Amino acid sequence: MQQVKSGDVVRVHYTGKLVSGEQFDSSAGREPLEFTVGAGQMIKGFDAAMPGMSLGEKKTINIAPEDGYGPRMEEAIINFPKENVPADMQLEPGMQLTLSNQAGQPFPVVVTEIREDVIVLDANHFLAGQELVFDIELVEIL
Repeated sequence: MQQVKSGDVVRVHYTGKLVSGEQFDSSAGREPLEFTVGAGQMIKGFDAAMPGMSLGEKKTINIAPEDGYGPRMEEAIINFPKENVPADMQLEPGMQLTLSNQAGQPFPVVVTEIREDVIVLDANHFLAGQELVFDIELVEIL
């Protein structure tokens, strides 16, 4: 039986959860996810789980933060001057915004706190620092 190897294009169904059981993503009801194994298109832990899987195989994997979205980084907390926020923009903690870096590339942030002179923004990925659990089913090897 054919097994997945690095460089193969595969299609998988998956459900991503936190260790608490809270689901954060799933391909259920959608087309399977297609990617090239070992090409860096997926988080490291997900990619590493694929080689050796056979068609139709299902497995559950745990992914440590360093093999997922990395640790939470304090340097990703931004104190954004309130004076740079348009006066008509109503911000609240928990709001998601998109900023642009110096190269003009967009990146998402979450408003965590509104202080007198700054808006505190968190640019960490929302899954950074989390251990992840994925249920994976190999649907196709292309």
